[in-house]
Amino acid sequence: MSHSRVYYPPMVLFLENHFFCTKPMLTELLVLGHLSLFQPKFMAKPDVVLASHSFSLENRYSNAYVNGVFKENILLTIDRMGSDFTLKPGEVFAFHDKVLPKYSANLVKTTNSHFNYSDGFKSDGYLVGDGVCHLASLVYWAAKDAGLDSYAPSNHNFAVIPDVPKEYGVGILSPLPMGNLYITNNLDKPVTFVFKNIDNTLSVEVLVSN
Repeated sequence: MSHSRVYYPPMVLFLENHFFCTKPMLTELLVLGHLSLFQPKFMAKPDVVLASHSFSLENRYSNAYVNGVFKENILLTIDRMGSDFTLKPGEVFAFHDKVLPKYSANLVKTTNSHFNYSDGFKSDGYLVGDGVCHLASLVYWAAKDAGLDSYAPSNHNFAVIPDVPKEYGVGILSPLPMGNLYITNNLDKPVTFVFKNIDNTLSVEVLVSN
C-alpha cells in the first residue's frame, strides 16, 4: 500500500518542528499573515497649518553690526524656549514670566528668558536683548491669523519692525507685565507653534491636529 507524502514549505516545517504548532494552526497563521499584507493602513491625518509667517534675519536693522545683535538675541530666545511648543485648550503662553493676574492660573509656557546679560543676551549699545520684540511680533502675527486669543498690551509704534505689518508690532519689556505678549488657546484642540530657521529666514507655523 503506497503512502502519499504531503509537502510542507520549509517555513511550515520549521514552525512545526520548533514551535510544536499543529498543521491547522499553521494554515490559519499563514492565511492571516497573507491577508494582513492587504489590509488598509490607517494613517494619522496630518496637522493643519492655521497660520504661517516669516521674516529675514538679515533684514532686522540697516546697520550690519546692530542687525547681527538682533539676530543673535532672536535665535538665543528660540534656543531657550525650544523650537516648538504646544498649548492645550485654555492654556496660555507668555513671552516672559511676569504676567497679568488674569493669565497666571493657565500659564504653561514662556520663552524662559528675561533678556538680560545673565541670560546671555547682547546689547547693541542701546538695549540688552534688542531684537526680541521682532520675534514677539512675528509670533503675535501668526497667532492672530490662526484665530487665537492674543493680547499685546504695548505696541511697537516707536520703531518699524521690517517684514511685519505695523499693527502686529509688540513691545517687550521684562519684568513689566504690560510689556509682554499673551496667547491663549481658545480652540477645542491643542495647537503647536513651530519655529524654523532656513537660510536665515525665520518662520513660525501654528498647527492644529486634524
